[in-house]
Amino acid sequence: MDIKIIPLPAEKMKAKIADASQLGFGKHFTDRMLMVEWKTGQGWCDARIEPYAPFVLDPACLVFHYAQEIFEGLKAYKWADGRVALFRPEMNARRFNQSGDRLCMPPVPEELFLKGIEQLVALEQEWIPTAPGTSLYIRPTMIAVDPVLGVKPADHYYFYVILSPVGPYYAAGFNPVSIMVEDHYVRAVPGGTGEAKTGGNYASSLKAGLEAKHKGFDQVLWLDGRERRYIEEVGAMNMFFVYGDKIVTAALNGSILSGVTRDSVIKLAPTLGCQVEERLIDVNDLMTDIRSGKVTEAFGSGTAAVITPVGKLCYKNETLQLTGGKVGGITQKLYDTLTGIQTGQLEDDFGWVRFVK
Repeated sequence: MDIKIIPLPAEKMKAKIADASQLGFGKHFTDRMLMVEWKTGQGWCDARIEPYAPFVLDPACLVFHYAQEIFEGLKAYKWADGRVALFRPEMNARRFNQSGDRLCMPPVPEELFLKGIEQLVALEQEWIPTAPGTSLYIRPTMIAVDPVLGVKPADHYYFYVILSPVGPYYAAGFNPVSIMVEDHYVRAVPGGTGEAKTGGNYASSLKAGLEAKHKGFDQVLWLDGRERRYIEEVGAMNMFFVYGDKIVTAALNGSILSGVTRDSVIKLAPTLGCQVEERLIDVNDLMTDIRSGKVTEAFGSGTAAVITPVGKLCYKNETLQLTGGKVGGITQKLYDTLTGIQTGQLEDDFGWVRFVK
């Protein structure tokens, strides 16, 4: 499918953010956006890159009432030699369609997904910040726009992509966070939408997250929805625990998002001398292993922050410290290696980088 490029009027051009410290995360957006529509009986049509602008949507649109919506998150990096790199975008394209299938939304052809993002990023590459820890965050989204009050799959969808120049996800930078194990609220259950990247999963996590912050913690560590016993995700990230030279993470079970960074950690760890084990992690056993010193480090992984070290973990009013509240050696090595590959400072031996032409 050809993508039409709609000219950007001079008056629509925004001022670039010169000071990287002012970027924040997800607060600023570039001049253009990708838009493609899908209609029953017609399929994907009217692909265009147009000036970034608000939508005019009917108040009865299905997305507002029945939450038929999915999204993705990935990043673009400008390397020192001027090339623009994407990190494993094919995985995002596939996961986007897996999420769409769960919510009865039409699949976006992978070629259209990748081509649209590449053309948009190429046009907006002047927006890519180059200071350490910065990147261009890419947010593909699909929403149901039928103005019908009825619980059913829509006949009309918008697939669009917006771009945001960002700094580090955490304002404090690469420092250990404190997390509270949530044993009342649950994020998702097997058979639900936990493995889909859909807004409802995140909306339902807000209350527990706010309560954790009121208690002085940065993030919530979720337990499974059946027994409230087994470790699942932390905030919007996958969770890892280091046992000496072995890294343990929860196995994908239908309620855990299949993270791109999670998969990257699992593939990268053996090259750094670490075994990886995917299994059920009982929170009681975990606390015992932290107390005894068997667990030497803990970290979360996700696109936004890449790797987030964990310095404290609280469960049932008992707070335990890891690595003396500092960043552990394996956590640091994984972060340095992943970000090194993403930014072109280290060799990509996995073929993960895709250059924007």
